[in-house]
Amino acid sequence: QVQLVESGGGLVQAGGSLRLSCAASGRTFSRYDMGWFRQAPGKEREFVATITRSGLITNYADSVKGRFTISRDNTKNTMYLQMNSLKPEDTAVYYCAAGSYGSRRETYDYWGQGTQVTVSS
Repeated sequence: QVQLVESGGGLVQAGGSLRLSCAASGRTFSRYDMGWFRQAPGKEREFVATITRSGLITNYADSVKGRFTISRDNTKNTMYLQMNSLKPEDTAVYYCAAGSYGSRRETYDYWGQGTQVTVSS
């Protein structure tokens, strides 16, 4: 089992940057593929990015491709999401998840509590 805690959210102007972190407890972090999802008010939770347990393979939603970068440091049990060129439509609660590589929520077994990202225009 793994517990996940996100941090790094906040309020930023359009065009700005934020880096989210997802800290995992326990010694099993490196056994899991990881993902970032987000949920805006009134909308379903949607896929943002995913990374394999080795960190060598990544994939992104089309809406964030070229602006966001997912990475991980298995020595620190931490995953990151670097978000650049932020847009108001990126405003959402961002969740990290541990499970199997991919864009489907159903493949992830563990979720964090979320961190709010608000982008002002």
